[in-house]
Amino acid sequence: MSLGILGVLSVGLADAYFLGQLGEEPLAAVGYIYPVTAAITSLSIGLSAGANAAVSQAIGRKDGEDAEQRLALHALVLGVSLSLVIAAAFYLLSGPLFRLIGAGDPVMEEINKYIPFWTLSFPVLVLMMLSQATFRAHGDGASAAAIMVGSALINIAITPVFIYGTWIAPELGTGGAALATLIARVLGAAAALYWAIHTNRLKWCAEPFKNIWSSFAQITKVGAPAALSNSINPAGMAAVTAAVATLGETAVAGFGAATRVQSLVLVPMMALSAGIGPVVGQNWGAEKHDRAAAGLHWALWFCLGYGLLMGLVLAVFGGVIAEWIAGDGQAADQAALYLRLVGWSLFGYGFVVVSNAAMNARDKAVWSMALSLGRIFLLYLPGAWLGVWLFDFTGVLMAAILANLVAALAAVWMATRTDLLKPRELPLPDSVKA
Repeated sequence: MSLGILGVLSVGLADAYFLGQLGEEPLAAVGYIYPVTAAITSLSIGLSAGANAAVSQAIGRKDGEDAEQRLALHALVLGVSLSLVIAAAFYLLSGPLFRLIGAGDPVMEEINKYIPFWTLSFPVLVLMMLSQATFRAHGDGASAAAIMVGSALINIAITPVFIYGTWIAPELGTGGAALATLIARVLGAAAALYWAIHTNRLKWCAEPFKNIWSSFAQITKVGAPAALSNSINPAGMAAVTAAVATLGETAVAGFGAATRVQSLVLVPMMALSAGIGPVVGQNWGAEKHDRAAAGLHWALWFCLGYGLLMGLVLAVFGGVIAEWIAGDGQAADQAALYLRLVGWSLFGYGFVVVSNAAMNARDKAVWSMALSLGRIFLLYLPGAWLGVWLFDFTGVLMAAILANLVAALAAVWMATRTDLLKPRELPLPDSVKA
């Protein structure tokens, strides 16, 4: 899953790099677009979490192959239907939305080139993500990762073709990046559907619509709060971007470049959150609660060690990385400052996403939603607006650090209260004993 998520996030980094060659306005446009589209994309992540929890618990209970396949089919029907409605609403409301968070006329021109293609690609992304959720529910992260990496490589390869134009493609600028994403997602969704059907994890089973409303309820019980929980961070980042926008387009470009790099640093912890879901779900369904707790215990220790290591790397190489993404100027200086300071607190965000995934698989999605809400709306967002008023750009970074550290403590407390983290009862896994 690390490879798969790295591939997906690399697309955003590649977009920032290629569009950055066109000037500050396309790069600033990506800075506005990314948190908003990431918030909307969280629908697919939330529905995947719901499908993952439902199918993995069915596997743990040994409900049978027909029940598992029916749940997967119902998840696709629900996900694609919702995504079409949301895509249409986003297309109609995108103009007022981006102006609300501070985009000016020159940047809006670039945003308007991007939105139509991205809107078309969103239902396709949901189809691909839900197909992959059936792989992960069975413990098959490799198939999901292979499709994600393949789609990302195609996306990155054709992005400059459509941005700059060649003899086979027109020069579309910012819109070209979104068109490349649409093409890659269509190919990825086709591959995911083919493999899900080929491996009998998804098929038109007997009585395909049997208990469909019960399935919808089971999926949305986790999926709806999980979608909201996952959308809270990027939605909050859009509001934080509005605070940064009060400092000018250069600050937005630097902030956007830094958060792209941050996304790549977070990849192993995001992958761990994808992996912990089926571990907790299957073991909880099989009444092996201690094994579920042991999985989360080791996952949090990994987040702490890896996060501190990455803090050191960003402190040393943050300037070089920022110049590579944002060029040599004030935007690069601000991106470097973000990486050097906020990098030390990223382990806290890892605690949040891993604990959230474990609580979702445990059917405690409301707890994970509360954790994400608290981190953004009680800590990061008010802190960012206060910080930008008192300390300019540095104030936003101080708010990010505070939000990550306090949320890490809250994640441990919530995991303990939901019976997912009880150190006194944790046995060593057999592999560790060996």
